[in-house]
Amino acid sequence: MSISLKVAAVERANDLITAFRLVAADGGRLPGWAPGAHIKLSLPLEGGSAQRAYSLMNTDAAADPAAGVAEYRIAVRREDEGRGGSRYLHATVKAGDVLVAAAPKNEFPLTPTDDIVLVAGGIGITPILSMAAALTRLGKRYNAHYSGRSASQLAFVEEFKALAGNSLSLHADDDATSALNIATLLAAYKPTQHIYVCGPKGLIDALLAAARKAGWTDDHLHFELFTEAAAQSGDQPFTLVLAQSGRELTVSADKTILDVLVDAGLDPMFDCKRGECGVCACGVIEGEVDHRDYCLSDAEKASNKTIQTCISRAKCARLVIDM
Repeated sequence: MSISLKVAAVERANDLITAFRLVAADGGRLPGWAPGAHIKLSLPLEGGSAQRAYSLMNTDAAADPAAGVAEYRIAVRREDEGRGGSRYLHATVKAGDVLVAAAPKNEFPLTPTDDIVLVAGGIGITPILSMAAALTRLGKRYNAHYSGRSASQLAFVEEFKALAGNSLSLHADDDATSALNIATLLAAYKPTQHIYVCGPKGLIDALLAAARKAGWTDDHLHFELFTEAAAQSGDQPFTLVLAQSGRELTVSADKTILDVLVDAGLDPMFDCKRGECGVCACGVIEGEVDHRDYCLSDAEKASNKTIQTCISRAKCARLVIDM
């Protein structure tokens, strides 16, 4: 379902982050949502229309957005080297403009229990704020950590403090006295507690690895990335063979398998494009996979039978998949 949204206000949170308040273009109520949900905006990018996902924010502990709301609020960090969505919103969109969005979807749901640990890095604050508001409204105990490269890059701090009070810890990478130390953070909690983390890939990877080593099980670790697949140092092109047709395609170092399939006119299934949801999974017939996803288990990765085409690559010159 598509929704026409009018930009009611554009609010600068800091030098990098801008918030947008969006209301129904027809003046009606907007579909409800739960903490962790996002909307996908259709933006005029890449010579056509491209979708970009943005988490919905709520900082009002008295409000439950599940039953429908008068407005949506999102916040966008300007990424000058990104894929264009943030640059377009920062440079072009103004109050009164109309945007088209898909209805809210939640791939990062919150189960509200006591003693949850919330961890936000950078613009990952947006879904975490909504979780803090819900936990506060429900009277649940929780602790929150918010980290950024510097104190000046931490947005919505006063709103977060109003929700979490003394349960909030702020961290700045350029301040040795407050910089986030994952080992220290985890040492303060128990593996029986649920951790919800959102932010850069480096933060999430490091926290997940350390938590698992410290005894946390995957059912107590909840996360959402804000970035899609990106080329890594040492990535090499390889030949992709589609076994069902025998067709051969070249996957360059700066493209994903999914990108190449779409560019070739095929219609593969996908959703998150971050290696989280598992929708783009495809069987592997020949070749070694460089697994970069978050949905396959260690055993599934070791079996080398499945690849998440949105993010994983080949470690070899030729990869044959069941397509």
